[in-house]
Amino acid sequence: MTEPTTFQPEVLGRAVRGPVDHLDCFPAPAGCTRVRFTTDELTSLCPVTGQPDFSSLSIEYEPAAHCVESKSLKLYLWSFRDRAAFAEALAVEIATEVRRAADPRWVKVVVTQHVRGGIVTEATAELP
Repeated sequence: MTEPTTFQPEVLGRAVRGPVDHLDCFPAPAGCTRVRFTTDELTSLCPVTGQPDFSSLSIEYEPAAHCVESKSLKLYLWSFRDRAAFAEALAVEIATEVRRAADPRWVKVVVTQHVRGGIVTEATAELP
């Protein structure tokens, strides 16, 4: 199977060793109806205190023509490590980037911020 000439990954197969601000994609294989990524290693900073926030993340989408490449996802998530953002904003920003990069039929992102002050925060962003 040959890939379309528009597929030019910036991360896959390269020695990228730092955060990136975008996602790379590859052509979706026929018959792939759902993709789900999960991690317990999403970190960001509290926009009020500057303290680190630790979150779990679930990204689920139905591919159309493209799938998100996982190495670029790992490096993209790394870019949040030193950024101040509420969990709700993280969910929306990540869903928006998946939509921009892969243009799936739909995408759902759930950010579950671990306990802070006895409260767990779960924020969901769904884009058609």
